[in-house]
Amino acid sequence: MIAKAESRTPWSYVPTTYFAEGLPWVVVNTLAVIIFKKMGVSNTEIAAWTSLLYLPWVIKMFWGPLVDMYSTRRKWITWTQGLIAVGLIAAALSLKTPYFLYLATACFMLVAFLSATHDIAVDGFYMLSMSEEKQAFFVGIRAFCYRLAILFTTGGLVVWAGLIEARTGNIPLSWQVTLLAAAGILGLLALYHKLFLPYPAADAPREKGIDWGEFFRVFAAYFRLEGIGVGIAFILLYRFGEAMLLKLAAPFLLDKAGAGGLALSTTNFGYVYGTVGLICLIAGSILGGMIIARYGLRRTIWPLAFMLNAPDLFYVYMAYNTDLPLSFVGVLVALEQFGFGLGTTAFMFFLIQLTGEKYKTAHFAISTGIMALGMMLPGFVSGWLQERVGYPEFFIIVCFATLPGMLLIPFLKIKA
Repeated sequence: MIAKAESRTPWSYVPTTYFAEGLPWVVVNTLAVIIFKKMGVSNTEIAAWTSLLYLPWVIKMFWGPLVDMYSTRRKWITWTQGLIAVGLIAAALSLKTPYFLYLATACFMLVAFLSATHDIAVDGFYMLSMSEEKQAFFVGIRAFCYRLAILFTTGGLVVWAGLIEARTGNIPLSWQVTLLAAAGILGLLALYHKLFLPYPAADAPREKGIDWGEFFRVFAAYFRLEGIGVGIAFILLYRFGEAMLLKLAAPFLLDKAGAGGLALSTTNFGYVYGTVGLICLIAGSILGGMIIARYGLRRTIWPLAFMLNAPDLFYVYMAYNTDLPLSFVGVLVALEQFGFGLGTTAFMFFLIQLTGEKYKTAHFAISTGIMALGMMLPGFVSGWLQERVGYPEFFIIVCFATLPGMLLIPFLKIKA
């Protein structure tokens, strides 16, 4: 029997909890798009249904207090991980049915709500289980492990699915095995955390009920922040074009040449977009943070925003030249993802600044919820729009959709 410990070295649980946080997020928001595309679903339906999966991250701020009020964060972590594994098993089984689109979407929505709840519990446990000094030290470790989960899923699992597809010719089977593997990993992590997560004394249910007065004061203070109107408009519009692109990038790369796509195999997609592209995204995020730390956000937000949006032109070029060598496609996707990393780092720094002194954490959560809404809304229409105008014209529209957010930059209240 493993003895209960009030504290353990953070190395024993920070990497695993944040890997477990990243895995279901990327399954729901990226892998679902790829699965549905390979299963023959139209871009209109893919974009509409998978955009809806952002909803739990839009509204998770509203049930966050319930995680504090009922049970411990430790129990929330282990139970949500176990239930996410069950949800992924159900999604895998649904792929063999004629109604897989609706059944799998329902399963992914369940996983999304559980994943958003798991995020709240993990972040709370992180703060309760160690000192502020250790929290500062492990912030880079947690970010790395979260991204490692994304790399493992969009790279490793997608490549594996592609290899199974190539050997068996059975697309549903390849994704069933992939989802079952993800479920198995989450199940093992749930068991590991059940056994080895510490029991911090501070991790206890809130004795008093939710202070709804304080809850509403947080929102009132947020909407009284200086420049909040322009700030919210910027949050919604800054990634508008990128949100449209993200929903159709995978379908474009996977679509047959006759449909205007690049006709990449699942395996090559996993290498190009899920592995090389993501590594470049991580590199761009790190470099963006270094640039902002040295020169400040006020001086760098314009060039970093340009680096986010200008590479969208690469997709216009690829849409007009669908017979490009795989290596050149890889270079263009890598450069676009590198710019994506640079530009989103500037965006996240702005969200950190858009907080009041008293409610920094809560205000940041509100901003990230609005950010998720800004990703969800353009996603709904992106598939419908693409199927009516074609890939080349769609990507041109994406480029124009990046302009409103950039035009708001001079009106932002940027501290430094």
